[in-house]
Order: sequence, then C-alpha cells, then structure tokens
Amino acid sequence: MVEICTIQLLVKDPSVLAALQFSLSIEGFQIDDCAPQVLLIDEGYGGDGLKVLEEMRARGNRALAIVTATHPNLQLRNRVAGCDAVLIEKPLMGDEISRTLIAICNPLKVA
Repeated sequence: MVEICTIQLLVKDPSVLAALQFSLSIEGFQIDDCAPQVLLIDEGYGGDGLKVLEEMRARGNRALAIVTATHPNLQLRNRVAGCDAVLIEKPLMGDEISRTLIAICNPLKVA
C-alpha cells in the first residue's frame, strides 16, 4: 500500500506555491505546516533555502527533505547531500515531485 505524506512547502514564489499546493493535493498529498513528514524547499526560499534547511537540521528537524534548484552547482549539490535531502532540478518536468515523494515516503522494505 502506498503511504501519502504530509508535506510542508517552503516556496517563495506565490504562483509556484499555489500550483504546487493544487497539483499535490489533487494527487492525494496533504499540505500542512504542522509536523510534516516531508519538507519541499525551493533553493530561493528565505534568500537561501538550503540555509533554512541547515538551520532546521541544526535544531533537530529530521523530516525527509526535497530541495528544488535551477542549475545547481557542485557546492549546492554537496550542501543538499549534507542535509540528507533529495535534489530535484528545475524546471520541473511532469510528475517528478510526486514520484519522488512516493519513493521517499515508501522506501522498499527488504526482508
């Protein structure tokens, strides 16, 4: 059975935020800022979305995380990896975010 995650969206652009809220809710994901299972963070959120995630990690937040970025360089890729997050490159293509959410919320269980 596929588990649907609760997601917190940390996205600066209001139109992108609205589009993500709409598309993810149609796919059955719950958008909620309280106790999310997954953080979806845009690299530009708060000026530096990775810094926001790094600060959350330093405060003990261990929620699964996805970072979206345009043309990420090696330094950004290393920071994402250091935060134990998944990187999705923009522009977003098709259902890449929902497929990634399903994959990280439903890891394969090995007997």
